Amino acid sequence: MSTAQPAVGLGNARYTYRLRVSSTALASLLGEWDRCRWIWNECVGRSKKAHTDGEKCGPARLDKMLTQARARTAWLRGGSSVPQQQIIRDFAKSRAKAMKDIKARLPQRQRAGMPKHKKKRAADPSLNYNRNGFRIKDGRLHLAGSIIVTVIWSRKLPAVPSSVRVYRDSLGHWYASFVVSTTIEALPATGRFIGIDWGVRETATTTSDAHDLPYAEHGARAAKRLAHYQRMMARRRAPKGKAQSKGYRRAQKQAAKLHKKAARQRQDTGRKWAKSVARDHDVLAVEDFRPKFLAKSTMAKRAADAAIGATKAALVEMGRKHGRDVRLVHPAHTTMDCAQCGARAKHALPLGERTYTCTACGASTPRDKNSARMMLVRAGLNPAGVDGGSPDGTLFPQAA
Repeated sequence: MSTAQPAVGLGNARYTYRLRVSSTALASLLGEWDRCRWIWNECVGRSKKAHTDGEKCGPARLDKMLTQARARTAWLRGGSSVPQQQIIRDFAKSRAKAMKDIKARLPQRQRAGMPKHKKKRAADPSLNYNRNGFRIKDGRLHLAGSIIVTVIWSRKLPAVPSSVRVYRDSLGHWYASFVVSTTIEALPATGRFIGIDWGVRETATTTSDAHDLPYAEHGARAAKRLAHYQRMMARRRAPKGKAQSKGYRRAQKQAAKLHKKAARQRQDTGRKWAKSVARDHDVLAVEDFRPKFLAKSTMAKRAADAAIGATKAALVEMGRKHGRDVRLVHPAHTTMDCAQCGARAKHALPLGERTYTCTACGASTPRDKNSARMMLVRAGLNPAGVDGGSPDGTLFPQAA
């Protein structure tokens, strides 16, 4: 029986656009965020108290508390109720995910943390509006509360959006992220399939040499300049309780720019690679690798720079977008099993050993290439065509 699971079908997608925000709109957005941040912090406090008292504190109870707070507080009534209700929904989702991880007894390093207080100078504004809280008129975005911002339409929206998130990034730029329903943009069939294994030496090793994704080192190239600005920040840091100087804020902004540039380079590299893989193959057997555990290992810095999680998400998204069959394969023992005969090694291979040699059939192949072929085996596909396709050019059905 195959251990691969077909990916979920295509549904909604986010389309993000840069915003031009006037001084009036900026003051209104920051005022809305102050109210929403206060509500979030109240939810955190009420939730902790309810847990201590052994009571339940779900979204319905928090909504009732919000209604009562708006009735007695003119400051809250001065803002729209839409983002205030939506931040309660966000809080409930965040807490539910943390509770689910705790009940599943996941290790501490793999859990989603419980919601924490949002500090005034540390949390960037993020406002959610459902369909009743916004409209697009004359190319501009009209938000509840009489807030109007100009959208830089870099591409057309494929459908009417159902919600929008307005947020500010670490550089102070404002964006609007619309949620829209998407349809599959089918690509021509190729009759080829590919197995993909994630790693640190190479971000992705595949059964097709032409589609391997080398470690791009975007963060490593920015590290020297980033360290320079971080030293400037350390020298200019003001004592606790005092406002930071202009020099500190300039260095902080330059460091944020470098971080953002590296992140965008990783995203661009991952999406371009994912598009080429989805364009050239009908079936993608992808290791369902979760790199979060690497965060506390000796490979944490390199793994973060490789952006395995973001690249995997881009690949799955691109496969669904173009109607490809994406099969997520459980990663257990993929480095120990032989892709030729299926025999399992008695001991796990140390990371320094880069060649896999099977003691049963004598096959000797690069470690990551063997793992990539194992993805095809576990996905119920024929791994004989190492260039990504089967010998007769047809696809074999997934094993039952």
